[in-house]
Amino acid sequence: MLGRRISNIYRLGIKELFSLRRDMVLMALIVWAFSFAIYNAATGFSHDLRRGSIAIADQDGSALSLRISDAFLAPYFQEPVRIAERDIDAAMNSGEFTFVLVIPPRFEADVVSGRDPEVQLNIDATAMMQAGIGQGYVSNIIAQEVSTWLGGKSAWAGQNRTEAATIVTRYAYNQNVQSEWFTSTMEIINAITMLSIILSGAALIREREHGTIEHLLVMPVDPYEIMLAKVWANGLVILIACMLSLVFVVELVLGVPIAGSKLLFMGGVVIYLFFATALGIFLATMTRSMPQFGLLFILVVLPLRLLSGGSTPLESMPETLQNIMQFSPATHFVKYAQAILFRGAGIDVVWPEFLLVFAIGVGFFAFSALRFRKSIAQMR
Repeated sequence: MLGRRISNIYRLGIKELFSLRRDMVLMALIVWAFSFAIYNAATGFSHDLRRGSIAIADQDGSALSLRISDAFLAPYFQEPVRIAERDIDAAMNSGEFTFVLVIPPRFEADVVSGRDPEVQLNIDATAMMQAGIGQGYVSNIIAQEVSTWLGGKSAWAGQNRTEAATIVTRYAYNQNVQSEWFTSTMEIINAITMLSIILSGAALIREREHGTIEHLLVMPVDPYEIMLAKVWANGLVILIACMLSLVFVVELVLGVPIAGSKLLFMGGVVIYLFFATALGIFLATMTRSMPQFGLLFILVVLPLRLLSGGSTPLESMPETLQNIMQFSPATHFVKYAQAILFRGAGIDVVWPEFLLVFAIGVGFFAFSALRFRKSIAQMR
């Protein structure tokens, strides 16, 4: 009996793979989502400042102001250009510079005397991305240079002062904090969720639209075997596409090193696929056509993607929302995927998250199976 069930699930799964191979739209979507979409997301949008144009109107001409001017280095900034204060408006209006820093007279003297002088930073707001990111870069550079200069000045003057602890931040992963390293891996995680739901849901709707669901109903198979066949077949496609994308797109093309075990990550993907594919089948039982499924897919996937911690840190959300999202396997999937890929975590670290995803996924899988069986029974 068990052998016959396994044989039915295997053969039905092979049928699903052949059906998917003939669906050129879904095949193109899989290729796009795990290749060009990841590359475009990693390279087309940067969270880092690159070669920002900056001019400095130095009205002080002191050692400190020169030190600040020399601190704006590549690749974040182009070489600073000296500019007179009277030329600032014309240069900004022409779009010649994105940033113009004005250092007032007696800046160094006021810093030494503790008067907290202010500098003026003019920003071309039409360059929205560079303007928003660059403001933080400029502020940090000025604060760091003033702090370093004051420390050296005090030591040179022989003043008695208590040495404070100095915090030095170093990144164990992505030492240069390149946004494409994070973006590319997170796009794979998002693609897994998106394609798992689409493929499994489309598989059921395709049976209904093509009229082949009636063929399955007269065969000696039960609804659970049909559902499990769709889950393993579509899950296998996602698993293979994910592994190829991780190796060839992320590591080879984008040059992003993977800190942890790819095998452990793929094991986590397998566990998560129980939930994601079951969710796709559940949504398919609620609709009767692909357009309806697409609309429902948007309503479900967008909250999962935005609130799972992949796009926005979970800690920045309201506490009530954080507690609610703990019931979502997508949240735990993102958490252990980041731990493995970014921090090189082993099974001894991520096993609680694995267990949570497995428990919630199996529960939802059972619920979806009941819903699927009920919908199949209504067709008989």
